[in-house]
Amino acid sequence: MSASGLNTVEKKAAFSLATVFGLRMLGLFMILPVFAIYGPELSGYSPIWLGLAIGAYGLTQALLQIPMGILSDKIGRKPVILGGLVVFAAGSVVAAMSDSIQGVVIGRALQGMGAIASAVLALAADLTREEQRPKVMATIGMFIGLSFTLALVLGPVVTQAYGLSGLFWFTGILTLFAMLMIQFMVPNSVHKAPKGDNVAMISQLSELARNKHLLPLNVGVFVLHMALTACFIFLPLRLVDSGLALSQHWQLYLPTLLGSFFLMVPFMIYGLKKQKEKEMFLASIVLLAVTLVLMAILPSETMLLVLLILAFFVAFNYLEATMPSMLSRIAPAGVKGSAMGIFSSSQFLGAFAGGAVGGWLAEVFNQETVFFAMSALVGLWFVVALGMKRHAKSKSFSFNASFASEEHASEVADKLVNMPGVIEATLVYSEAVAYLKLDDKQADIPQIKALLNP
Repeated sequence: MSASGLNTVEKKAAFSLATVFGLRMLGLFMILPVFAIYGPELSGYSPIWLGLAIGAYGLTQALLQIPMGILSDKIGRKPVILGGLVVFAAGSVVAAMSDSIQGVVIGRALQGMGAIASAVLALAADLTREEQRPKVMATIGMFIGLSFTLALVLGPVVTQAYGLSGLFWFTGILTLFAMLMIQFMVPNSVHKAPKGDNVAMISQLSELARNKHLLPLNVGVFVLHMALTACFIFLPLRLVDSGLALSQHWQLYLPTLLGSFFLMVPFMIYGLKKQKEKEMFLASIVLLAVTLVLMAILPSETMLLVLLILAFFVAFNYLEATMPSMLSRIAPAGVKGSAMGIFSSSQFLGAFAGGAVGGWLAEVFNQETVFFAMSALVGLWFVVALGMKRHAKSKSFSFNASFASEEHASEVADKLVNMPGVIEATLVYSEAVAYLKLDDKQADIPQIKALLNP
């Protein structure tokens, strides 16, 4: 099989794991476009509880994602993923059977406790070759984006037909399909990829949390998902106020989301080709901040809301798509799993904070204050992002290595970093592995392999 393409196992792993990830995220996101409208019908309703119900999954997801990834290293990927899906399904049932908003909050928190993201990504790494892994990860990322689009389209349709309870039962059914795919379609892992680049390591988390190059991305994904969640506490109500019935909301979301994808692609291409990634990144943050202010001050008219939602998702999708790629280049060699763990936990914490803070602001002040506050936070992110440095293009590689001693490993590392095309080298003596960040157009990979295995 040519190394330039995915083999049969990799194709099967990419499709099945991406589908499982997508089904789960679809279940989490479908509440966004409808809960602001149906939530007030539940007993115990208040704006704070509304926000908590939307964002509760983020807190438990953030707390358990890294431990679940580490557990998957000890007892296996599939048992952890299946167990997480069982918990997620249980949360869906609890939410579906609840007549109070507090019951829905408990159900959503249970859904978040099925934190399988890191285990799924680690299994994807186990089942793929190093040079093909980016394609598989990109496939998973594409399905996550697709699931968000489908959620905004299907959420109003399913809820209009079957009610809020029916939405959660539908989520539970999707989870059963995901469990069947894990059991019968996902290949069994026969290879363990080097764990440092795929699963978070507790010993690395503290240092990486303080890494000044990663901080703008971790702050950014927190603020981005905080703004998204806070906005969707009230955005559906704005659409209803503009005269657009809930059953018609998908007719707005579908074209604006698809349009935002088409509009952001030229900016991504321009940024990559012209080496203007930082400028385009900062411009997207500004667009997001301005859009949030306009949502607060402009009247709720359908055409205005269409344009604002389009602008919001152009900025959101650009930032959402580029940050993981930037993180993979910036993260030190051999600790990408830990860096991604912090990044993902920041994302989920942002979703929780958006629900909790957005609901509180609306109850104490008003809906407009929510949009102003989110815009201010995005502005602070812009200030932090100004300090981002441009990083050389690179690819991460892991190689088996043979070291006579730790001193020998240190000597080899010194030689490696002085070789052409080697940007960074991390050699782990205890695992007999070398993690390298290379400019593969300059690096002499056969020479590197010879040095690592004399």
